[in-house]
Amino acid sequence: MPDKEQYEYAVIRIVPQVEREEFLNVGVVLFCAKHKFLQCRYHLNEERVLALSPELDLVEMKQHLHSFEQICAGNAEGGPIARLGIAERFRWLTATRSTVLQTSKVHPGLCANPGSMLDRIYAQQVS
Repeated sequence: MPDKEQYEYAVIRIVPQVEREEFLNVGVVLFCAKHKFLQCRYHLNEERVLALSPELDLVEMKQHLHSFEQICAGNAEGGPIARLGIAERFRWLTATRSTVLQTSKVHPGLCANPGSMLDRIYAQQVS
């Protein structure tokens, strides 16, 4: 049995009206230092988002979610944050903010395969 390593994750949320504190889970970002793993997985269910906030700009939300993906991958398209080290990118992505796109608090765990764990958490929290 492979050794289990510590990982951290946060749920990615759309919070259309910050003052109302209503949100919709749209993705998960997971970091495992030992495996040098930082990935996110998301799905924007447009019908559900528009039911919560009909005026929300879906194109803008898709761009922000795409930026999450680019920063996780360390791609230049992710801008200067994508050039930071993997741990710093995760901390930046999961920093507390009052914007339409937010993350939950960071949660820790142990796993042998961070990719499989990302799939599992995504299925539990988003699907």
